[in-house]
Amino acid sequence: MNRAETLQHLAWLCRNGRTAVAPIIEASGWTELDAVLPGGGWQAGTVVELMPAAIGIGELQLLMPALARITRAERHVTLIAPPYIPFAPALSQQGVRLERLLVIQAQRAEDILWAAEQSLRCRSFGAVLAWPAAKIRDRDIRRLQLAAEAGGSTGFLYRTVDAAREASPAALRLKLQRVASALQIDVVKCRGGRSGVSVKVEAPCSGCA
Repeated sequence: MNRAETLQHLAWLCRNGRTAVAPIIEASGWTELDAVLPGGGWQAGTVVELMPAAIGIGELQLLMPALARITRAERHVTLIAPPYIPFAPALSQQGVRLERLLVIQAQRAEDILWAAEQSLRCRSFGAVLAWPAAKIRDRDIRRLQLAAEAGGSTGFLYRTVDAAREASPAALRLKLQRVASALQIDVVKCRGGRSGVSVKVEAPCSGCA
């Protein structure tokens, strides 16, 4: 979809979706991770940066429990410029309602960020996942943060692991790496919680690809 088509579709979803604000906290579905996150889960109205060491190590699987609950609550989830096409049967098997899932195949970095901002502002969306193609500026993340606050949703930005060495205004920053059969999560930054801690969860490598 181009910008005009994307905006038209998002406007339709906003008009026909729920108007209620998202829950303040959405449990991640991983006990070990919830134990170190403020409030015990993903906070609505915030931007979360996920920085995997490689693609396909479980970085999408990590969000599956929350995405399934969000779609079952009749809110939408959008994936913007994912590196691979999500495998619909696997998503459905894990409880994600496919009719509540929107995939936007944007190409340019500015289009990816624009689509993420528009989606976050729409109260019909509970979560927005985006894979920006280029380096993100602080002001871009602040715009997404304001959009998330306005829409009551959570924005998940997938960045390269090198981004962990840079400062960012994101509320939560997690570095991900594979350690044997587990996904190790290093908390680089956690507003309102503890930074510098690590946890492991048994998230499958294959994700939903």
